[in-house]
Amino acid sequence: MSETVNVHDAKTHFSRLLDKAHAGEEIILSKAGKPYARLMPLATQPGQRQPGRLKRPGAQVDASFFDALPDAELDAWNGR
Repeated sequence: MSETVNVHDAKTHFSRLLDKAHAGEEIILSKAGKPYARLMPLATQPGQRQPGRLKRPGAQVDASFFDALPDAELDAWNGR
């Protein structure tokens, strides 16, 4: 649930509001009784990518996978 705070109170209690936002709470800043902005926590940064971390044990590509394609198949791919 979000808390609505007017701009004057937000300036006065900014540190407290930042702590609440960091803890996961969403704070709506209002000006003249109208919602104006949203103070919310940043999304967590994704972890470092690790190439190959999902490889299946023993999974191998057949060497014929890298052979050149026959001319007829290349023509089909190229729309000829």
